[in-house]
Amino acid sequence: MSAPAAAPARSGAPGGPALPDHHDEARAATYRDRGWWRAETFLDDLRRQARERPRKLAVAARRLRESRTDTLDYAELARLTDRFAGALLDLGVRRGDAVAVQLPNRWELVALMFATIRAGAVVVPISPVCPEDELRHRLGLTRARVAVTLPDWDGVPLAATTAALKDELPDLEHVLVVDGPAPEGTRPFHGHFGTTPWEETYAEELKGRELAADEPFVVLFTSGTTGESKGVLHSQNTVHAAVRGYVDAFGLGSDWVVAVSTPLVHYSGFAQGVLAGVLLGGTVAFQDLRDNPALLDLVERYGATLLYGPPATLADVAAAQRAEPRDTGTLRHVVIGSAPVLPALAEEVHDALGARAHSLWGMSENGPVTTTRPEDPDGWAAHSNGRPIDAMETRVDPLPDGGAPVGRLRVRGASLALGYHRRPEAFAAELDADGWFDTGDLARDDGRGGIRVLGRARDALVRDGEIAPAAELEELVGSHPAAVEAALVGLPDAAGNPGAVILAVVVPRGGAGPTLAEVREHLRAAGQPERFLPDRVETLPALPKTLTGKVRKAVLRARFAPTP
Repeated sequence: MSAPAAAPARSGAPGGPALPDHHDEARAATYRDRGWWRAETFLDDLRRQARERPRKLAVAARRLRESRTDTLDYAELARLTDRFAGALLDLGVRRGDAVAVQLPNRWELVALMFATIRAGAVVVPISPVCPEDELRHRLGLTRARVAVTLPDWDGVPLAATTAALKDELPDLEHVLVVDGPAPEGTRPFHGHFGTTPWEETYAEELKGRELAADEPFVVLFTSGTTGESKGVLHSQNTVHAAVRGYVDAFGLGSDWVVAVSTPLVHYSGFAQGVLAGVLLGGTVAFQDLRDNPALLDLVERYGATLLYGPPATLADVAAAQRAEPRDTGTLRHVVIGSAPVLPALAEEVHDALGARAHSLWGMSENGPVTTTRPEDPDGWAAHSNGRPIDAMETRVDPLPDGGAPVGRLRVRGASLALGYHRRPEAFAAELDADGWFDTGDLARDDGRGGIRVLGRARDALVRDGEIAPAAELEELVGSHPAAVEAALVGLPDAAGNPGAVILAVVVPRGGAGPTLAEVREHLRAAGQPERFLPDRVETLPALPKTLTGKVRKAVLRARFAPTP
């Protein structure tokens, strides 16, 4: 895989790779002066931890079905990194090649993350829940030479499916299978990676191979709500800027223990979990299946100090704690991302778990950009997504109609990605001349130097010239006792006026779900203006979503649009 540039490139650090225009020489120099970018890498962090605290627990990877937990201390993780890097070289992986890793939250994924850096390769994390067409797109776009996967996942034969793609994808040479039979055209992963001391065989070849801090090192795919997903290309420095800002915002140190509820193939698990843990010398605990109440076992067993997840996950955890209390006395921070935090959830997190709730906003192109802080007023997470981390800036551009103080959210700074892999024009289209990136979200100022995100601009609901806080309304409707979750979309009315009808699509919590009258009363009780209340309610057994969990609202609009 050739090193892809997101835009016409300028020189980077002395002797280093070129940087895209939005990280020009002056900005890059500022980033380095302030410590957001550095010469060291995450592999250097791992080596430092292996020297200074070799026997400290680095990773606790729980296998729920097998009722076991695989653990690695820092010395073990460093040794496996070298071994796995040599194994990649034995497969013919060249510097700059892509290595796709399609795994749930398993320890092998962690070791492969660092091994690809060591081998000079680019890691491409892919969810096990990935349709064949999308898998073909991701492997083809990155020209992956190696793919690591499972025999099957939820009844889908992942290994056989990936092996079959080798005939269509000439760059894909090797498919390796973790845990289970390896079908024709594949190889057992542990049989190749784990049993031979490749670190000795390829000791000389590994010298000088590892990636530098400014080189592309990971492709993280977006949700693809409006077409094929885009591969967000990051260097270790763009990720370091985000991780550094995240841990500094909460004053985290080597005593940090995080219970990760999100997939390691997504930015939050990959960077805010694993890479933050190694940067600090802390411990990262996760489980391979989604079982929100079981997260309490991780908190109690490993003394987690921070728990991260979306609102629905944290609501489940708090409810489970009420039903069967565990020792959560070590928890200091509960960080909630991906959707607004409601006052009731913030209060429940504090009362049930004994920790303060924080609201975080970010995206794959930047990682965490804003977050509420420990020094903010109590309950502030229910009113704001927080202030920018040190390495980032935010700007809300007023809408041209001059309505309410709501605008398009733009961001700029050291954690902004290098670009979209092999789609530089798509990334450049979101940038202005001063390097501000259009996030596609609507937001408003929170009055304390931060922002409150209202939802996607393309999904905006407008009433009486004002934009509804769609994301907050969705969380509120989803918090109704008869609902699991909800999405709001605008539909044309009988006269064809676009967006005139606000539709709430609800996933019921058993039974028929809430009625329109019940939904409207629920929102009134939460203090929402009458003009933003839904005009119609429909139910579905599940909302159509992307691989990263975002609702496909175009699908909902098409399904429930009035027939002509």
